[in-house]
Amino acid sequence: MFPLRIVPAETAIDFLRRRLVFFLFSGALIISSIGLFLTVGLSYGIDFKGGIMIEVRDTRGAADIGGMREELGALGLGEVSLQEFGEPSDVLIRIQQQDGGEGAQNEAVLLVKSTLGDGFEYRRTEFVGPKVSDELFWDGLMAIGLALGGILIYIWFRFEWQFGLGAIIALTHDVVTTIGIFALTGLEFNLSTVASILTIAGYSINDTVVVYDRVRENLRKYKTMPLPELLNNSINETLSRTVMTSVTTLLALGSL
Repeated sequence: MFPLRIVPAETAIDFLRRRLVFFLFSGALIISSIGLFLTVGLSYGIDFKGGIMIEVRDTRGAADIGGMREELGALGLGEVSLQEFGEPSDVLIRIQQQDGGEGAQNEAVLLVKSTLGDGFEYRRTEFVGPKVSDELFWDGLMAIGLALGGILIYIWFRFEWQFGLGAIIALTHDVVTTIGIFALTGLEFNLSTVASILTIAGYSINDTVVVYDRVRENLRKYKTMPLPELLNNSINETLSRTVMTSVTTLLALGSL
């Protein structure tokens, strides 16, 4: 059996030679992302703003989510999102909170039911108020914070403090720039986005640990080698795995 290598084994890219350019570029990305978050802000989804959640089952078989999305999107109810929920026949419908109190929410539910027509079983209807959505928002932030904190503590104890500091900077870069992209594009920020950010953080720190392990191994193996050359060799030796990890990360995030 031959190992899978996307990047040739003899690859020798001089990453460290342009490190100043990369540092400046990454610093600009972080500053821009923070600025976009503070000025433009995020487009929070129903999970964080409140709204209506309706779980339906298509009694005729697999649900036509595309057709349902087109019909409900034309009702003028604002933001409407649909996703498969368990079985192919089950759909979770989210509608943004309507102006006008409880009566307006009930009217929106009746409008959805009349639009979908017969053939659907309505299994659950819930109204997510501002208090619940606010709790979800802070719980999401707490989940991200605790996960990142646990990861960084692990790095700090497993490697020397210099490695831990590098991991903190790299992880901050990945998470902050991701949030900046959401602020720039106006994409909906919801609980699935929180899961995506945690996925990015997990894969990012996983790849960091792999590179760190190779650096530590080469430090013991080549005691007289200049540090820039040693770091370049370590990154190139793990580059094939880094590319494969990035591709699998994109596949996971694409599905989310």
